[in-house]
Amino acid sequence: MSKRTYDDSLMAKVLRGEITRRDFMRQAGTLAASPMVLKGAAAAGGAAALAAPATRVSAQDTGGLLTYNNEQQATWIRNFNPLLAENASCRSPTLFGIYEPLFIWNAVKAEAVPWLAREWTFSEDNLTLTFTLQDGVTWSDGTPFTANDVAYTWNLLKENEALPGNSGSRSALPRLASIEAADDATVVFTFSEVFTIAQYDIGQQVIVPEHIWSTVEDPLTFTNEEPVATGPFTEVARFEDQIFELHANPNYWQEGKPAIPGLRLPAYPSNDAIQLAALNGEVDWHANFIPDIENVYIAKDPEHHNYWFPSTGSDVHLYLNTDIAPFDNVDVRKAISLAINRDQICEIAMYGYTHPADATGLSDAFESWKDEAAMSADWVAFDPDRANEMLDAAGLARDGDVRKTADGTAMEYELNVVSGWSDWVQSCEIMARNLAEVGIKATVQPYDQTTWQTRVQNGEFTMSIGWSDGGPTVFNFYRGVMSTETKKPIGESSTQNWHRFGSEEADTLLTAFAATSDEAEQREIANQLQQVYADNAPAVPLFPGPQWGQFNDSRFEGFPSEENPYALLSTWEEERAIVMATVTPVAAS
Repeated sequence: MSKRTYDDSLMAKVLRGEITRRDFMRQAGTLAASPMVLKGAAAAGGAAALAAPATRVSAQDTGGLLTYNNEQQATWIRNFNPLLAENASCRSPTLFGIYEPLFIWNAVKAEAVPWLAREWTFSEDNLTLTFTLQDGVTWSDGTPFTANDVAYTWNLLKENEALPGNSGSRSALPRLASIEAADDATVVFTFSEVFTIAQYDIGQQVIVPEHIWSTVEDPLTFTNEEPVATGPFTEVARFEDQIFELHANPNYWQEGKPAIPGLRLPAYPSNDAIQLAALNGEVDWHANFIPDIENVYIAKDPEHHNYWFPSTGSDVHLYLNTDIAPFDNVDVRKAISLAINRDQICEIAMYGYTHPADATGLSDAFESWKDEAAMSADWVAFDPDRANEMLDAAGLARDGDVRKTADGTAMEYELNVVSGWSDWVQSCEIMARNLAEVGIKATVQPYDQTTWQTRVQNGEFTMSIGWSDGGPTVFNFYRGVMSTETKKPIGESSTQNWHRFGSEEADTLLTAFAATSDEAEQREIANQLQQVYADNAPAVPLFPGPQWGQFNDSRFEGFPSEENPYALLSTWEEERAIVMATVTPVAAS
């Protein structure tokens, strides 16, 4: 019996009231570390990577490298192109480990940390943004880093519309009249319209070297197998299907950093595989869902195992493709939301690590920005009776166990999820059970992460669980979930707005938000954006995402924690650049 099947059986018992959540957590957590999991994972290929000589090592046999995990990946593909990194298997540490931005947004401190730039300022009319670069920065091949590299990167993105870039760069580009290097240390961004929010998009875009990339024939197909970059870890010392190693940049610009010789990245295909490796003391720093973490992970080595899961990540949503009927009907989207038992999802699938979302769609990071009127919208409550009434009123008549649309099509859909992401898989299984109660058949369909991400970005799905955009302000989230600018036709890739929803009212408010730097004005506009979201239910918010982060300090120390929150611990977040530059080896006793 695999872990998936066993957990399904336990969860069904919880849903029927036959066992308690505590019993579920204890049994599922115990199973996760048992030989049964090894056998089941091996049968599914999940433990194959762990057993392979390339990845199966003792906690000491790592050559002094920090073993790091960010994503579940069955095999690595050697591609370090940072302008395609959102779709590449090596997205981390390509972003912020190999290549760096002008500044790092530190969500814990709510401040921009100077990085490749030491300062930046808007002109009085907010139409010119000037960055002054750090002194003495060089690329890993020793070539000086200059403002020409910054201007080149942005002009390359401007000339190649198919390049996604990162950190919202595509939203800034249409408003940029020019990007020019005034001198070696100064780069000037001139806007065609006031768009103050662009400072975050620009500041967080990683920069590539002009002297390398200007010789690249096609930046869209360039795999960049031997990266030249400014980051702390640039040297690809080893690359195999199941593991790769990055050694320290010999010319890193921050004196005395990094303090560690490099990173070691084994491939782990699932949460179960990374969990097993973590329990065996093989991983130093990772960011993964672990069920009942106190009993499963901490108790294994309470002296060295640590975690920090603040629920400040952007809300996880159920996305309904609004270009496909009947999900183009706001009442249908709200009815589906009413059918979902978020308490069950948070308690069972998420092990109590987070709580149900509210009708603003905003995470706990923006608690002080939330508007009471928008929060009070009742379509995020669990009310299957009202859901049935709304579906009936929408003309989706029930025919036996399944409802049908006006043309007689049964409401039967795939509910897409990433295979191996056990917390999301269980969340989808609960939603599928909930939806069956109101006459909608949702079949949970796992895909490997690359396939899943391609499908959602292309809008080639009907239902899918997924994350949403975060960032320094509420603008990023609402732009990503409601802007007509981010709404692309099905088949055209988009890193935002996977569900294809656009609101002209939201556009007007977003434009007003970006046209002012006055926080009081922005808060008033944010309240109106929240109401547009609450009125239209563009997507179905489920819960604020816990920002997973675990570390084993037996060999390395200096990680952030709840007691030392200098940055987020999660390896998913941009602050990983700060952590990589801070962690040190444990001194020999």
